Amino acid sequence: MKPFLNEHFLLQSPTAQSLYHDYAKDMPIVDYHNHLIPQQIAEDKQFDNITQIWLYGDHYKWRAMRTHGIDEKYITGNASDEEKFMKWAETVPYTMRNPLYHWTHLELQRYFGVTEVLNKDSAKRIYDHCNALLQKKEYSVRNLLLKMNVKVLCTTDDPTDDLVYHKAIKDSGFEIKVLPTFRPDKAMAVDDELTFVEYVNKLAAVIGKEISDLEAYKAAIRSRHDFFHAMGGRLSDHGLEQIYAEEYSDEDIALIFHRLMSGKTISHKEKLQFKSAMLVYFAHLDHEKGWTQQFHLGALRNNNARLLGALGPDTGFDSIGDFEQATPLSKFLNKLDSTNQLAKTILYNLNPRDNELLATMIGNFQDGTIVGKMQFGSGWWFLDQKDGMEKQINALSNMGLLSHFVGMLTDSRSFLSFPRHEYFRRILCNLLGQDVENGELPADMKWLGQMVQDICYNNAANFFNFE
Repeated sequence: MKPFLNEHFLLQSPTAQSLYHDYAKDMPIVDYHNHLIPQQIAEDKQFDNITQIWLYGDHYKWRAMRTHGIDEKYITGNASDEEKFMKWAETVPYTMRNPLYHWTHLELQRYFGVTEVLNKDSAKRIYDHCNALLQKKEYSVRNLLLKMNVKVLCTTDDPTDDLVYHKAIKDSGFEIKVLPTFRPDKAMAVDDELTFVEYVNKLAAVIGKEISDLEAYKAAIRSRHDFFHAMGGRLSDHGLEQIYAEEYSDEDIALIFHRLMSGKTISHKEKLQFKSAMLVYFAHLDHEKGWTQQFHLGALRNNNARLLGALGPDTGFDSIGDFEQATPLSKFLNKLDSTNQLAKTILYNLNPRDNELLATMIGNFQDGTIVGKMQFGSGWWFLDQKDGMEKQINALSNMGLLSHFVGMLTDSRSFLSFPRHEYFRRILCNLLGQDVENGELPADMKWLGQMVQDICYNNAANFFNFE
């Protein structure tokens, strides 16, 4: 029986252990997609207690607590931070075989040196221990990032954001590059016409110019894209159910925009046309500047109308969706490729049935101009766990070139989530190590070690053109 979470955690062979400890463990981190709050980095925030840094905003934990029968008062409600932590600790033993159990104990161990398991009996000791450490300067958010050997992290930002905190971080001389990512989902969100018009007016206020027609709108979007580029941004991101690839003409889109700004409703087809046109426009901007475009596909969001109304979005009521992906995605990518305007692209799926679909789709548009130009992204959201990561790695290995994969990211709102990179690295090394032990790969540790280091850090560092 192996001790829980020992140094060889998830490493089931001597080769896997060597690959991780000798090659992967100490590689720096490029966290190219997360939802951290730039203001907290700019101000080098010091959290008062572990609940604030660990449980606030973490809908993974919230879902588990609700399943365990914890009242919402102790999740997103008005209970004290200590009470919320105690309820989470009470829930933890029941999360066994859910990735939360591994993540919880990895984070306690890596950041706070806690080696005992968290439960209702250990909760008070662990709460007090972690809170005491959080008062020390080395536990400010900047120092936590440095502790995890982060070199670059890319936040997720709306085009209307003034990026004032990104500028403050850069001007402060902070060693880690904290860069914005262009997330223009609201700029094409015409399902609610009134909300879209409000967004256009907000954009107009930001650029200080009236937006009266489609060309002015596109010029406004371009100006914000230029601004993000000047601030170091090199990626865009889109969170979509599926790619939109409806046929349209420029005249169609101009008329649709005019109708929207006139306060009129538009048809379902017109909504699809507008979204399709804007996706292509965003993609052209990315290609012009050598950016990487990311598409997160397949989430069915806000399923619980009652609790959405009470708590708002991003509170734990999303799930895997079963949308058609292949045909519209192929059509969209082909449209861009046909005019040689297909940017570097990362595709993420939330439905595991689509693993091989995306792994083969990227091969259709590799063109030899850039190493790994088209990427099948790491296991995302509900697939961000051992089984999901293994399936993603295996699908990519079977259908493409794992060696050119840009690796892991946190996709997190928590400054304590960076052990997810360690989790991924251990899983990667274990799979490769098992192949060697089985005689399916040669025991060329120099080559395999370089491959591991490339996937952990080098590929991403070279791929994104960060300055």
